[in-house]
Amino acid sequence: MANAREELISKIENARERLNRSIDTEDEYKVIYQCSVELDQLLNQYVVAGY
Repeated sequence: MANAREELISKIENARERLNRSIDTEDEYKVIYQCSVELDQLLNQYVVAGY
């Protein structure tokens, strides 16, 4: 169970870094939006899992 939590946290951190990088490099809106959606989905998984 702890491994699943740690894996999800790692995915969240990576998604956050991708989003920040896409914003910092002024990527196209659709790229930034997709990164944001991916991060939101991971955060939702974290909340639903009750961590």
